[in-house]
Amino acid sequence: MKQSIFEIIENTALTSNVYRMRLAGDTSAITAPGQFVNIKLDGKFLRRPISVCDCKDGVLTLVYKVVGAGTAQMAEMHVAEELDILTGLGNGYDLTTAGERPLLLGGGVGVPPLYMLAKELIAAGKDVTVILGFNKQDEIFYEMEFRALGANVIVATADGSYGVKGFVTDALPADYTYFYTCGPEPMLKAVWRATNTSGQMSFEERMGCGFGACMGCSCKTLTGYKRICREGPVMRKEEILWEK
Repeated sequence: MKQSIFEIIENTALTSNVYRMRLAGDTSAITAPGQFVNIKLDGKFLRRPISVCDCKDGVLTLVYKVVGAGTAQMAEMHVAEELDILTGLGNGYDLTTAGERPLLLGGGVGVPPLYMLAKELIAAGKDVTVILGFNKQDEIFYEMEFRALGANVIVATADGSYGVKGFVTDALPADYTYFYTCGPEPMLKAVWRATNTSGQMSFEERMGCGFGACMGCSCKTLTGYKRICREGPVMRKEEILWEK
């Protein structure tokens, strides 16, 4: 974990409530796709955890959804403003188990951390398929960015307004060697049931401290409860025990 000051170089709306923020600063603590950062905001007691979308040459890319006062405050920030950010949080995805045809499944704001993952898997010569799930067409973002990487992209919308009608599990291909996923818990549970290979699941969870001190976020596993912010956010499929 590292605390640094970052300067905003972009803060752009991608949809009506999803924004992309790019920041310049020390990104050396970010070592794996799937990690997250914790952002200090003026007037807010708790930092805001945001997953890393991309990280390259000292530029950090975050894609976030406005869901409360903190992210609404972020959406109003301008180029050249500065943010105090803790970086290098969480364990991230393990790429060594991907096989030749990894499948990536993202739902809503679970999509952004899959971008850096897809980029690194493709750079390693993998044949990557990405399934992006949204409620409706006007919520879709980053489809073209994944295509530009060279990924095979499938989009699913719950209302059928674009792509496959249904959820990410309704668009599963017949052949893949391993899966990676990130999204809300109901989606993760559905993916856990529907997939026929091993995989890794990144949890979206409300956090308190963001670095393991408060036990405010946890997941039940075969070896007891694990903290999403500290031992996660990425867990292996085989270790997760879902509460009934």
